[in-house]
Amino acid sequence: MSNKQDLLIEVGTEEMPPTSLKRLALAFHDEVQGLLENERLNFASMRWLATPRRLALLIADIDTAQADVKQDRRGPSVDVAFDEDGKPTKATEGFARSCGVSVEQLTTKETDKGSWLMHSSLVKGKTLAELLPAIVETALGKLPIAKRMRWGDSDVEFVRPIKWFFFLLGNEAIRCNVMGMASQDVSYGHRFHHPQPIQVKSVGDYLEQLKTEGRVIVDYQQRRAVILDQVRKLAAELEGEALIDEGLLDEVTALVEWPVAFVGEFNPDFLRLPREVLIATMQDHQKYFPVIDQQDQLQACFIGVANIESAQPHLVKEGNERVIQPRLSDAAFFWQRDLQRGLSSHIDGLAHVLYQKQLGNLHDRMQRLMQHANYLSQQIGADPDKTRRAAELCFCDLLTEMVFEFPELQGIMGKYYAEAAGEDAEVCAALDEFYRPRFAGDVLPANKVGQSLAIAEKIDSLLGIFAIGKAPTGARDPFALRRSAIGLLRILIEGELDVDLRQLLQQASNAFPDTIKTEEVIEQVLTFLQERLRRYYLDEGVDNDVVEAVLAVCSEQPLDFHQRLQAVTNFRKLPE
Repeated sequence: MSNKQDLLIEVGTEEMPPTSLKRLALAFHDEVQGLLENERLNFASMRWLATPRRLALLIADIDTAQADVKQDRRGPSVDVAFDEDGKPTKATEGFARSCGVSVEQLTTKETDKGSWLMHSSLVKGKTLAELLPAIVETALGKLPIAKRMRWGDSDVEFVRPIKWFFFLLGNEAIRCNVMGMASQDVSYGHRFHHPQPIQVKSVGDYLEQLKTEGRVIVDYQQRRAVILDQVRKLAAELEGEALIDEGLLDEVTALVEWPVAFVGEFNPDFLRLPREVLIATMQDHQKYFPVIDQQDQLQACFIGVANIESAQPHLVKEGNERVIQPRLSDAAFFWQRDLQRGLSSHIDGLAHVLYQKQLGNLHDRMQRLMQHANYLSQQIGADPDKTRRAAELCFCDLLTEMVFEFPELQGIMGKYYAEAAGEDAEVCAALDEFYRPRFAGDVLPANKVGQSLAIAEKIDSLLGIFAIGKAPTGARDPFALRRSAIGLLRILIEGELDVDLRQLLQQASNAFPDTIKTEEVIEQVLTFLQERLRRYYLDEGVDNDVVEAVLAVCSEQPLDFHQRLQAVTNFRKLPE
């Protein structure tokens, strides 16, 4: 066997959680890489692979054994190693015995601290086959798995039951025991297309053999690209375009080993439902890709991805159409029921929904937002009556049947129900905007009423959560206050709203009951916002010394801070 070979590591399991697969595969790659480096096993490259039923690694040109290492052991100093008669002391004899040699075979070494007895030996390196079981077992044990499970009568734990281990070095299988299981000399193909064992000829043949013989595309990225290509081609045949959500594409990739895309249809009458309801039903609940036409209108069809190449594809299509029908029927039922009740009918019901144990219910929070937003409307020139009405209605969609069934539509359905009830257009728009920005790079509220409500909601969260002692710590931020802070700052800066943060916090503090000591945390919240402001501009590529210089002068009016920052940045570019 040569000193370098290609290595395949494959861990076969029951179907793993699709939302976790990519994270587990990347973590497995990183853990094994670190463990190989610790064991002094060098390799050229490592490639991670993953399907619902396997985690795998392809490692190119890895050492088949550790290099032998010269080991020097230092014993007693020469001064105390021998007695007056020149005979070795007990310490010397003990040192020689521990080294497995006679005293005569020991050497001496001169150092700046004196002479010492020494013994040098060559420690033979272990083979890759000897080290591999412990490496794989340790790596699997360190994977980020929230809940591990046991199966059978074994104490072994993993995210799903492990069915096989397969290790191939060049063209020879490594037989060993990992986690109490004997490794095999075969891999396995698709659960339905090829459940039989596959005798992989060599590491270089693995991917192609699994694909042609086993009907499994093991490479996660390649499988993702195949799905994307199939979905786009089917959408083009429909003279439309598929809505590709990156998270959904990853999830579908983690659900199938042999992707086969298909088109399904549903009753066009359902297109009367709000667009977001249809998309949520298709994407979040059924894992389908919605299709839009050239005018950006949803079509009464969807593209799904099956994990099987059926001899009767029409049955796959019909089966999926049968599944989505009741889902859409339920959504239509909830829509009609909510329209009959009206959005404002839920205002009193907010008193029965807890926001946070110490901060009260949603009705309490809604009344605070009405006060915050009223102050803000005067500061930024929004209509105060419309702002108060938007604040009064902003949480009502939480009590609708639609949001109860589709929680992801929170903050979206309010606009539709408000429009149906004949509310003012600015109020309706504000109900759609006040959670914005929901994520990095998201669009901001566009109208003044929406801006007032969005700022009020974020200020209320920051003050309230800090006051009850649950401010973010390290990596923990359960109330997403960092996102709220960045969102608040972006609205003030990009919306060009000249608002003083200290005054805003002091005014908002007055809306809380006396039992919540918000006035005591105003400085804390200001410091937190200043730190977010610093982080925001550093991430934008602004020099640290420029940010620090402006922070030293001004930090409580984000718009003024932004303008000063621009002025200093532009000034530094002048030739003078």
